Amino acid sequence: MFEYFYNEILRRTIISFGTLFNGITVKQEGSQIRVPLAYGPTQKFLARLNQTPDLNKATAITLPRMSFEFTGLTYDPSRKVTTTQQFTVKDPNDGTETKKSYMPVPYNMQFELAIMCKLNDDALQITEQILPYFQPAYNVTVTLVDNIKEKRDIPIVLENITMQDDYEGDFESRRVLLYTLRFTAKTYMFGPSATATGDLIRSARVSYLSGTDTTNTQRDLTYRVTPRATKSYAGPITTTLDEDVDLTEVEIKVVSTSNIFLDTSSTPKPTYCYIDEEEMKITTVNANSIIVERAQDNTLAASHVKGSALRVINPITSSTDTTVTYDDNVLIEDGDNFGFDGEIS
Repeated sequence: MFEYFYNEILRRTIISFGTLFNGITVKQEGSQIRVPLAYGPTQKFLARLNQTPDLNKATAITLPRMSFEFTGLTYDPSRKVTTTQQFTVKDPNDGTETKKSYMPVPYNMQFELAIMCKLNDDALQITEQILPYFQPAYNVTVTLVDNIKEKRDIPIVLENITMQDDYEGDFESRRVLLYTLRFTAKTYMFGPSATATGDLIRSARVSYLSGTDTTNTQRDLTYRVTPRATKSYAGPITTTLDEDVDLTEVEIKVVSTSNIFLDTSSTPKPTYCYIDEEEMKITTVNANSIIVERAQDNTLAASHVKGSALRVINPITSSTDTTVTYDDNVLIEDGDNFGFDGEIS
């Protein structure tokens, strides 16, 4: 079921989130100080501040500072799309190979940004440099999948802000003002990408009898199939029948063949259609008729009456020696068997 791939989407989103805040500065007594930013849990930084043995060290060296952390990941059903739908892009390196990928799955990444200061004025300066950009979202463009150069605008939403003033203890204890800003980044998770002409490889286990051995012997094997749709999910009627069709006819008269094209490229793919519940493969297109192979993909040959709708599956709008343009982009839907009936011979 699973294959290895790593698009680094989570890592790229975390880095993009951190770069938003790595240029913030504050002014103290006429000097401008850049606020250091690090990735890590807030409590670790607080513990380090409390355990610093030299209490007389200038606080400007260690405070103010900021830290951020990736804290959670949840599925976002409000942005759900048909996950079995595919899109294709040209190879960004040379443009010669078309790559395909399933539509991404929406996920929300939760972040916490901690602002640690000794002086309240420092915390207010930092906070005021951040808040105007979030109303409540700020879009960041991230290259999520490098091998297809897939860029997406990731909205980063400011959810809430809390403040904590740790001022308990004796006079030698260090005061820490802690502002915590919580964000949600609405990112997308992509699966593996492959060439548009690539096949699907699946595994199977078969049982058989060997020689005089009457026990049930099993063997694992793999099979390869070319994915294609077996229905016209876009649903438009291409043409209608101009006569009744019986169970055996292979030349079918239609009202018009103007919208029926065959793949004429150097490596042609077959064109399929279906009438009622029967799927057929179109081999020839004449002026007012088509020649077909009946009962494809385990459908049953049936009689069809004049006026029945004929729908071309994934219809071609144009075809040359090198390029074929399809009209139906919804290639695979839930329940589609990819043109394979599951039997191995």
